[in-house]
Amino acid sequence: MEVSRIRALRGPNLWSHHTAIEAIVACTDAEQSIAGLPGFEERLRALFPELSVLQPTGHDDAISIAHVLELTALGLQAQAGCPVTFSRSTQTLEPGIFQVVVEYSEEAVGRLALELAQTLIQAACDDAAFDLPAALAQLRDLDEDVRLGPSTGSIVNAAVARNIPYRRLTDGSLVAFGWGSRQRKIQAAEMDGTSAIAEAIAQDKELTKKLLHAAGVPVPLGRSVVSPDDAWAAALEIGLPVVVKPKDGNQGKGVTVNVTTREQLDAGFAAASEFRDDILVERFLPGNDFRLLVVGNKLVAAARRDPPQVVGDGKQTVRELVEQVNKDPRRGSGHATSLTKIRFDDIALASLAKQGYVADSVPPKGQRVILRNNANLSTGGAATDVTDDVHPEVAARAVAAAHMVGLDICGVDVVCDSVLKTIEEQNGGIVEVNAAPGLRMHLSPSFGKGRPVGEAIVSAMFEEHEDGRIPIIAVTGTNGKTTTVRLIAHLLTAGGLRTGMTNTDGVYVEGRQIDSGDCSGPRSARNVLSHPDVDAAVFETARGGVLREGLAFDRSQVAVITNIGSGDHLGLNYITTVEDLAVLKRVIVQNVADDGYAVLNAADPIVASMAANCPAAVIFFAADHQHPVMAAHRAQGKRVVYVEDGCLVAAEGKLRLDIPLADIPLTRGGSIGFQVENVMASVAAAWAVDIGWDAIRAGLQTFTTESDNAPGRFNVFSHKGATVIADYGHNPDAILALVQAVESMPAKRRSVVISGAGDRRDQDIRQQTEILGDAFDDVVLYQDQCQRGRADGEVIALLRAGLGDAKRSSRIDEITGEFIAIDLALDRLNEGDLCLILIDQVEAALAHIAKRIAGS
Repeated sequence: MEVSRIRALRGPNLWSHHTAIEAIVACTDAEQSIAGLPGFEERLRALFPELSVLQPTGHDDAISIAHVLELTALGLQAQAGCPVTFSRSTQTLEPGIFQVVVEYSEEAVGRLALELAQTLIQAACDDAAFDLPAALAQLRDLDEDVRLGPSTGSIVNAAVARNIPYRRLTDGSLVAFGWGSRQRKIQAAEMDGTSAIAEAIAQDKELTKKLLHAAGVPVPLGRSVVSPDDAWAAALEIGLPVVVKPKDGNQGKGVTVNVTTREQLDAGFAAASEFRDDILVERFLPGNDFRLLVVGNKLVAAARRDPPQVVGDGKQTVRELVEQVNKDPRRGSGHATSLTKIRFDDIALASLAKQGYVADSVPPKGQRVILRNNANLSTGGAATDVTDDVHPEVAARAVAAAHMVGLDICGVDVVCDSVLKTIEEQNGGIVEVNAAPGLRMHLSPSFGKGRPVGEAIVSAMFEEHEDGRIPIIAVTGTNGKTTTVRLIAHLLTAGGLRTGMTNTDGVYVEGRQIDSGDCSGPRSARNVLSHPDVDAAVFETARGGVLREGLAFDRSQVAVITNIGSGDHLGLNYITTVEDLAVLKRVIVQNVADDGYAVLNAADPIVASMAANCPAAVIFFAADHQHPVMAAHRAQGKRVVYVEDGCLVAAEGKLRLDIPLADIPLTRGGSIGFQVENVMASVAAAWAVDIGWDAIRAGLQTFTTESDNAPGRFNVFSHKGATVIADYGHNPDAILALVQAVESMPAKRRSVVISGAGDRRDQDIRQQTEILGDAFDDVVLYQDQCQRGRADGEVIALLRAGLGDAKRSSRIDEITGEFIAIDLALDRLNEGDLCLILIDQVEAALAHIAKRIAGS
């Protein structure tokens, strides 16, 4: 078994809606059926007893090693606690070659699971050992390391429940919700609206106390100190007992409470100095430690925090009792679990000493032993939910403290006997105000019920009816994609939306190009969705990007399929037939939002059939309104776009809107059939996202095929009284459409300049010149810059072969170099001639043509 080309499909893809790892697996003849591997399955199950059934009941197909790899990789993740259920293996047309797809919840874990599955299978083949517990531990540890922690995870889960899309911006806890101009961001439990000033105030504990005191919020007295002697003097001024802590700290690091002696104070000063040079001494408030969580203008949760402790049983030592408590599966080493393991360190030993114990002491039965003075969960503390017990005045004080500092999410630490009474009547106080507070104690308290704090934070970012989404229009097909994308973006801009667009020419935001090259893949789409100035997005969705990585979004508002025809790029990446291509292209149709639309070409049977795969409504378009698909859809009162009496017509029920084709320059009065189709698809898409008809009309009137507006898309020039057309058509369907378009344009003599893309099938390259040979007098064949895997002269030979039975072409030239071929064709032009130049290097070729024409 050989595994190659491992890909991460990070969005909806050819196989499913799930994120997944895809690999190409080559099996030997023997490995194509494990029935021919004696004892293999028995040895495999001995190594991995929890492996699922390899073959469903009632099936007798051969089970390949690739299929075993699929189920083993999925099973290892499931046993490690990952929420995965989907996997698939498919044999390709190449003997022994399989595509294996396995769902993952975390990409790194999915990749590791595939690697471990290979090792496990090899061990079964070799009758060797495999350490399953170690493998599962490795997967669990990695999953815990890379997945979102409980706090951030709760916010993400709340957003997902509200249909708000999200994406992690880093390996940490920086997460964006929503898209474009409607997006919001969080860093753990801190929102993008939190100011740096508010956070700085919260970190400065002395300044925080001054501000709270000025607002009438009760706080313990205290001051900054610079040395142990100064700290002791401050303690005597304030009155013992005191608290010693870093002026700027978190998670209880370096905090020593209930200090009553000089020796304790010196130790506390040393502990605080390990984290900060600025040390604070303040009055110790007796009572319980409460954390109150404020989100916006509301107290949403409260918990009593108890320091890490054990209860003696009269038999076990303190060390043994701690080990027993740490066996609780809820306790982990970091922040990924709801509780943290109790640390047995110098601070714990010092706390024991104050109580007259050492690590090996056996406390009496029922005796509570404190391992730390602070009650932070990050140091092993426990939490009890008291949200329903909080006195209204206590809640009001917490909200006032958050507002005084300027935090929209705030953890307010209160020390008092009980939250049932006001802070003042208990001589309690607010001891700290925390930015980015931990949420674990509220989500999964040790005692009491968890609180929906993630939902509260999401509600603070998005109003009840908001989901953070902007309209996304995904466009794919064989031909017309780029022009359709550009026209849709133009119509959306005419409708007042700041529009982002990706296509094979680049990335554009509000008409400004921010990236160049072929940007029709998911990475460029994600960049647009991350842009804060984008109100709507239009994406050319090429097959390559979907195969490599899946879609950049979970769903779109509109999916447009321009056409499939006879297809393109067939034979690449195991897409060998038009039907295979259609299955890939319809991925965008399958992932349209429930309230969205699929815009489908009714005249293309394969495209029209995709309506059955659409979870939303469909808008059909076709020039012929009497086409059976169009007629049936219109009869049901549904949306259609067609051509009638020289007008483009949009109809739904009794609604009918007419736009004269004469007012749409792109179509040249309706004479260019493929541009009419592009316009119909674009109008349907704009209609689907509620662009007004006045804006649609205005947009159609101002969109032209000039080279700077739609480069390489039927760009028309005039040269020496002749017509020159430059286009990027590169497959038989495109060539046929171009021939039909130029036939409506008068010419004395017709010439064409063409090369062929080397990554097309031989018959596709030949068919292009078979079509052109019957429509043009002169043909200039050129070898372009990139042969895409072909030998020199191979493409030209195929093009020449296609002209073997040409009915019209009488002059054929073979040229090396695109610009030399263009110059030859331009030099031969006379007044009244027509020349179609099928360009390869779009921008450079257009610039060359423009320069030649300008210099003539």
